[in-house]
Formats: sequence, C-alpha cells, structure tokens
Amino acid sequence: MTLLSVSVWAVPLFVGTVIYFLASVLKVGRRAPGLPPGPPTLPIIGNLHQMPSKNPHLQFQKWAQEYGPVYSLILGTKTMVVLSSDQAVKDLLDKKSAIYSDRPDMFIGQKIASGNLRLVVMRYGDNWRMIHKMVHNILNIKAAVTYVPYQDLENKMLLTGLLDSPDEFLNHIRRFSYSLATQMIFGVRCPDINDPNIQQLFWSFEHWGELAGSASAQLVDLYPILQKLPRAIAPNVRYAENLHEIEKKLYVGLWMQAKRGLENGTGLPCFCNDVLRAQQTEKFTDDAAGYMSGSLLEAGSDTTSSTLYGFIQAMLVWPEVQKKAQAEIDRVVGPDRLPTMDDYDQLHYIRCCMKESLRWMPTIILGVPHASTKDDTYGEYIIPKGSTVVANVWAIHMDPNRCPEPRRFNPDRFKDDFTTLYQSANGDPAKRDNFNFGAGRRLCQGIHIAERSLFLGISRLLWGFNVSKPLDKVTGKPITPDIDDFVGSLTVIPRPYKAVIEPRSPERTKVMRDAWADAQNLLDPVTKQWKKMPEGMALSTWMPEKIDV
Repeated sequence: MTLLSVSVWAVPLFVGTVIYFLASVLKVGRRAPGLPPGPPTLPIIGNLHQMPSKNPHLQFQKWAQEYGPVYSLILGTKTMVVLSSDQAVKDLLDKKSAIYSDRPDMFIGQKIASGNLRLVVMRYGDNWRMIHKMVHNILNIKAAVTYVPYQDLENKMLLTGLLDSPDEFLNHIRRFSYSLATQMIFGVRCPDINDPNIQQLFWSFEHWGELAGSASAQLVDLYPILQKLPRAIAPNVRYAENLHEIEKKLYVGLWMQAKRGLENGTGLPCFCNDVLRAQQTEKFTDDAAGYMSGSLLEAGSDTTSSTLYGFIQAMLVWPEVQKKAQAEIDRVVGPDRLPTMDDYDQLHYIRCCMKESLRWMPTIILGVPHASTKDDTYGEYIIPKGSTVVANVWAIHMDPNRCPEPRRFNPDRFKDDFTTLYQSANGDPAKRDNFNFGAGRRLCQGIHIAERSLFLGISRLLWGFNVSKPLDKVTGKPITPDIDDFVGSLTVIPRPYKAVIEPRSPERTKVMRDAWADAQNLLDPVTKQWKKMPEGMALSTWMPEKIDV
C-alpha cells in the first residue's frame, strides 16, 4: 500500500473517530428515551446547573409537583430517579428490594471520609449482609422490649437534667439518646451531658453529612475521571481524610475499650460481643469493627434526639396540642407517677404526637439514596441499572392530598391509626405514618428502639413540664421559631431555638427527683455505671469470655 493510499484512508478514519467521540460526549447529560420525565437538560451537565445548594428538599418537592410522583434527573454521567409517592416507594424499594438494596458510589463520603466502612451507605453485598445479621440479633422486636430498663433510667436522668438546667435541653436530649445507644453497643452508659464523645459524635456526623452532600463530593461521583486527580488538587480529599481520622479515633477508641473489657472478662454483654466473635472468624480489622459499632451509635443517637428536638419546637408553636396531650396523660396516668411503657395502649394521642413528629419533622429529609443493580421498568418508564433512586421523604410527608395542611402539627390525623411504627412501615403505603426509617431491606432496624424512646420521651416530658415561648428582652413579645428553618444536609434538625421548659407543679417535680434517686441505686456511685445488668436483657445470653491473646 502506498503512502498516498494510507493518507487517503487515514483522514476519513480520523474524522469518523472524532465525530463518534463528539457524538458520545454530547449524549452525556441527555435524558435517554424511556426515562421518567424531568426538567430540561443541558449537554454534558444534564440538570446539574439546577441542583440547589440550599434547601434541596423544596426544589425536589417542586419538581414532583411539576413532573409527577416519579421523575428523573440527569446528573452528568448518572441518572437519578426520584420517588415522590408512597406507592412508588412500596412498589420499587419494598416489593423489588432484591434489586434496590444497593447504595450508589460515594467516593468522598464513603471511600475517603469513611474508609469504605460506614454502614448506612455501604454497598450491598456479603459484608453488609454479615453486619445486618448481627444488628438484627440485638435490635429485633423481641430484643427491643428488653432494653426498656435502659430507656427508663436514661429518661429519668433526662427529666432531672431538664429540672436543673432547662436551657440545655438539646444537650440533655442528645445525652439521653447517646447513652442508650452506648449501653446496647459498647456496654457502658454516658452520665455526663458534657462528655466530649457526645459532642464529637454529633460534630463529626454533621460535618460528614455536609461533606457527603456537598456539590464537590457529588461531582467526583458524577464524573469518575475526577477521582484520578492528584490528591493535592482533588476537591475535598484532604478535608475528607482529616475528618475520617477524627471520626475513626472516636469509633475505634470506643470499640477497643469494649474489646479489651470483653477479652479480660470485665465487660458487659453488648453488640461488641457479637462483633468480637465475628472478628475472630471473619478476620476483619479493628477499624472495620469500630465503624460497625460506630455506625450504629450515630444512627441510634441522631434520629431520636432530632425528632424530640422537633417535637419541643412544635409544642411552642401549637400549645393547644400540648394541652390536649397533657389532658390525656393526666386522665390515664395521674399526677403521682411517671408514664411507663405499660401505658402505651392507653395513651393513644401521645402515640399520635410521636407519629406526627416523625412526619412533620423528617430528619432524613430526602432519604438515603438507593441504587438499582439491574435494568428495571416501572409502568411505562425505564430505570437503568446503576441509577440512583431517591425516596423523596419531604415531598411524601408534605403532600396535601395525603396530609391536608401538611405544615400544621396535627396529631389527630393519626387518630384512627393504632399500628406500631414497624407495622405501619410494612403495611398499606397510603396509610404509612412516615418514611424516615427507609424501605425494603434497608429499613432501619432500630425502629423498635426508636418508638419506645420517643414514646417515653414525649409522654414524660409533657407529664412533667410545660413548654412555652421565651419573651424577647426588648419588645417583651413571645419569640416564635421558624418551623421551616433547618440545619444539616443528609440529615437535618431545626435551627437552634430557645424554649422555656418549666415543671408543671412542685408535686411532679418531687416525683421526677424521687424517680431518679431510686434509679441511681442501680448504679455504681463512683462510675455511674450499672452495678449489674437488668433482668431479662436480650444481651444477657452473650456473656463475656476470656480470650487468650
């Protein structure tokens, strides 16, 4: 072949290659035929330019109103399918959980900032299933009943804290939920509202959520080539690495403390005992064990405390709800004792308040994203393999057809609902009370524990205290918090606000103080830890073994 003939063929081949490359590139960002509808796209970036940096839940709700309960967003090279109806969540995430239980890749949030170890965003597979099985052993419905002594004691300390320093109510609530979690997971309680581990946990989780949800973190998932950038110029990598080290120090430190106690026979039965047994056979690292237990700690501490914080805000804005709830408590319980779990069936309006709190103030405001492992269809729409699938919790909770006047805190909307949170999550989707706990195989296993903590928290708070608005020091007028002002990212909480929390009577104050005094008899006076485990604890069958090392 002559040089001339080679050049004759080379030119069209080169031109064809360029055209093919350009055509392929220009397809990036386009909405493929058959996908659910959505906002118009631009080449290369798709809908990225329309993604809000603040209050994304409001934009996602607006798109649902415009494009329907199932719509798609094209984010660079990735497809996101947003489910904004209870039925769509049921049909896909529940009924087809076999192909919707995965999580999307999170290079910054999971690989860099969590060492690929964080349970809530862990990819679906053997490792996740192993951990899920261990978690089920301590959080299933039969086990959950046995932890009431833990919840009862920590709640009594919460009440005393509100008597002594009511302005610190958020910290008291956080200590309550944190200490309950540390007992089940690590075998130790947290008696100090100023324990640095509490502050570290909430600080780390808040900053991790902001990082994982940031535009720069999502960008490297949508354009994976950016993951190959040198570390020095890669967005957020150094920050993510530093955050991981801080968080790992907390989680692995707590794990190692529990592990040493279990190995020398001094530790109490707890979730870490299961982890230790698994570590001996599966040979995973202490870092992995720390994140297994730490992931449960953050999940168990955050949702309950944030929901109770939202409930107190609701009582400021809707005092008539507070009065109605207190009337029920006074009728059923009376002034001489605290409500207990035995009052659960008789305090139906309190249960309605609990359900309304979860609906009205969804802490997981857009859910934790799922990912499809196979091509699928839903009605006339195609959902490609690898799509990110989002349960639009805010839009579902605030659907006026589902919940009239959705921003009004109205517990009576659940007056005919006698289900538990778990029963509701697995029942008729149109009647499901909330979507905070996820769906399908990723349904949060702590739902049984959370229900009991919220019931005791709400019932005893209203039994013992009145919650009212503080007065402006200048104008003398009551200060009403903005119920739509949230802080956070993947998880949210009301922006810090002030409240006046006062005991309802001296007699009730005495009941609360006496209850805590009696509870302290169960604790070592120096360490403030349990002298012995309560009778019937689910963990009591997992006795510590001394291990030769």
